[in-house]
Amino acid sequence: MSKGPSKAPPAPPSLAVLRKEIDSIDEQVHRLLMARGDIIDRLIQVKETQEVGSAFRPAREADMMRRLVERHRGILPIDTIESIWRVIISTFTYVQAPFSVHADVSVGESAMRDSARFHFGFVVPYVAHFSAQAAVEAVAKSKGDLALVSATSSRTPWWIELEADGAPKIIARVPFLERADHPAALPVFLVSRVADNAMVIEVETWSVRVSGWNAETARALAPLAEIVAVPDTAFDGAALLVSISGTGMEKIKTALIEAGASVRSSALVGSHATRYTVPPNGAAKS
Repeated sequence: MSKGPSKAPPAPPSLAVLRKEIDSIDEQVHRLLMARGDIIDRLIQVKETQEVGSAFRPAREADMMRRLVERHRGILPIDTIESIWRVIISTFTYVQAPFSVHADVSVGESAMRDSARFHFGFVVPYVAHFSAQAAVEAVAKSKGDLALVSATSSRTPWWIELEADGAPKIIARVPFLERADHPAALPVFLVSRVADNAMVIEVETWSVRVSGWNAETARALAPLAEIVAVPDTAFDGAALLVSISGTGMEKIKTALIEAGASVRSSALVGSHATRYTVPPNGAAKS
């Protein structure tokens, strides 16, 4: 039995049709952003009667970013999505309660500026400082500003300023997505005042002052926590900023003592979300 003539495959859509679809999607995206703004306007009115404190909500932002990563697919780079949503979040936060970003540029002006622009865009005012301590002090004197400081090195123990009740705290660590070629790869702590119920406490950050700090002590702690250390020659010790995920502060103190050091003081100075690592194949994992 002979088959009839095969049908020709449907013609691909024209460029004009595809561009019209893109224009329609762009309009929908814009309208949705404006609708989000309308809800934020209503949210501001509700907050005036139901909530007092900073507009920063680190726990909610971390949850939003996780959902974003988990649903992402397609050719659009995840870095682009991360930056777009960070700018959306920070801009609408700024609309609710205007704030400035105080950045320590001593770790590299261009890298710190890239981090600030990637995470906060151009609407939020950017103020450069030549030390982490100056940036943190500016936030402490402000009503609701935010500081960006290196999460891996420091010339001074700026975190001691965070120990007192009512002082600003570390509220986040960025970039949220870790990858070797991240466009804003500088590891940065965000410091600000945030309501306790808005914090995310998956990783605790502690200010620890020790005596007897040396290379052997540092090696003993390396497997247990991320540490920034500033030697203190007056006490033959150091001021440490210790980031702990699941280990517990008591285990850190025990390791210090077993390595020959003594703990002079310790204070919780903030917390942040666990970060995602994005391998070369692009699949994000926490």
